[in-house]
Amino acid sequence: MQTRCTGGCFLLLIQQHINGSGGFNRSWEEFKMGFNDSNGNFWLGNELLHQLTKDGRYKLRFDLRYRTTGDVWRYAVYSSFVVASEASKYLMHMAGYSGNWEDAFSSHNGAKFTTYDSDNDAHATLNCADHMGGGFWWTACGSCGVNTPLSSGFRWSTRSSGFNLLISRMWLTC
Repeated sequence: MQTRCTGGCFLLLIQQHINGSGGFNRSWEEFKMGFNDSNGNFWLGNELLHQLTKDGRYKLRFDLRYRTTGDVWRYAVYSSFVVASEASKYLMHMAGYSGNWEDAFSSHNGAKFTTYDSDNDAHATLNCADHMGGGFWWTACGSCGVNTPLSSGFRWSTRSSGFNLLISRMWLTC
């Protein structure tokens, strides 16, 4: 899904997770190349993320719908988002939070990507992707569980709050 932005830049969907299904318990190779499934779960692919973001021109936006009465969406935007090469284990750097929800992603800054078959997180005794059930830029099984199944905490949480999600979407924006 692409929508034209200003200045020759595109709004690009890079992740969608619906209802906390287990669709993100995938291998390193699957996250590298990207995937989608019949439930609407989608990951663009780490290699393409690296190619798109290496020059530092993109922001990252999360759109998050959480479990509550009514249709409530929240967002978080990071003014800088860069994914390094596979040789660095897709090391991710981000900065510059703004949004209408508390920041749950900054604690993942400087993390390498971890999957059940490639443990690159900072946790001393666990593989966070194996433990949580979804590949991501895990630090020590951090607070931003947008790729985890509902049973493991499909969530957006901070020190002061935590919310179980219904839908998460990640976008590259201008």
